[in-house]
Amino acid sequence: MKLSGKVAIVTGGGTGIGSGISRALTEAGARVVIGQPHQQAAEQTVRELSLEGAEVLFLPVDIRYREQVQAMVRGTIERWGKIDILVNNAALTGSAVIAPFLDCTDELLSQVLDVNLKGTFICSQEVARHMVDHGGSITNISSVGAFAAQEGASVYCATKAGVVGLTQAMALELAVFGIRVNCIAPGLIKTESNENVHDEMRGRGITGRYLRNVPLNRRGTPKEIGSAVVFLASEDAGYITGQTIVIDGGLLTY
Repeated sequence: MKLSGKVAIVTGGGTGIGSGISRALTEAGARVVIGQPHQQAAEQTVRELSLEGAEVLFLPVDIRYREQVQAMVRGTIERWGKIDILVNNAALTGSAVIAPFLDCTDELLSQVLDVNLKGTFICSQEVARHMVDHGGSITNISSVGAFAAQEGASVYCATKAGVVGLTQAMALELAVFGIRVNCIAPGLIKTESNENVHDEMRGRGITGRYLRNVPLNRRGTPKEIGSAVVFLASEDAGYITGQTIVIDGGLLTY
């Protein structure tokens, strides 16, 4: 298996896209730490993967707070002795970040910035400090919103564009340590929480005039994002760093 013996942390790895990433990593042979604020949200994924024979550990973390991230890192090393892979997947997204630009509150602004950008920075910094001796792979999860505006999601789009920029800056500085840093920008991925997101958006006053059709005529799956994460974490991508892979079914081709 491509990642046999590797240890991975996936923030937000128990739900949505994160659950697909966790599954793909375990199927590739990695041991996976699922970092999530509440165990209840990750229980089903942890149980399912464990029953399938995967080595999975839940550790509580709110990535906005450095001391909690440090505790997650310590817990991972205490259990498995190292960290080879970090996937910065945790983010505020969907209806939770929807607000017309003129109505966006300071509270929402701070929440989205703290989780989506600051949290990604903190997790990367704390994990990279443990990778400097042996190298590793960090994959940040951005969004097509980094490249094309989404109505009612100004703060979200700004943070996801920030993640792309952060990826490039990290890749440049961490290359000397053998740490590769890449990014994935998913398009419309079907999860339980966003199945009716377009209806929810319209209910929040979003016109829907700027919604695009997907050329492949379907939503993607969390597992398809997970497969790309496995590739980027493997030796198959050993000469790839600082890049963003768009996985959107052709959404941004027009």
